[in-house]
Amino acid sequence: MNQERLAKVLLAPHVSEKSAIAADKSAQHVFKVLPDANKTEIKKAVEQMFNVKVQGVHILNVKGKTKRFKSEYGKRKDWKKAYVRLAEGHDISFEPGE
Repeated sequence: MNQERLAKVLLAPHVSEKSAIAADKSAQHVFKVLPDANKTEIKKAVEQMFNVKVQGVHILNVKGKTKRFKSEYGKRKDWKKAYVRLAEGHDISFEPGE
């Protein structure tokens, strides 16, 4: 796979209460990824970027919310989320300076 493509697959870590619980309990980290990314691309991108061993990847398509602005209705964009399970003994830290 193309190294430039792998560098663009991960958009951002998805930080929420649910993702923090998943990280603590089962060594899973949650990322926002490109809408056309697949499991193998996500696995290779995480392994390359963070120097960790990935055990498995689960992908979830998130539907954008319908919102109302005064008298008009709008819709947020759909996006893709990936739950990445790390192998035993590996961890990712998002704290600055590390």
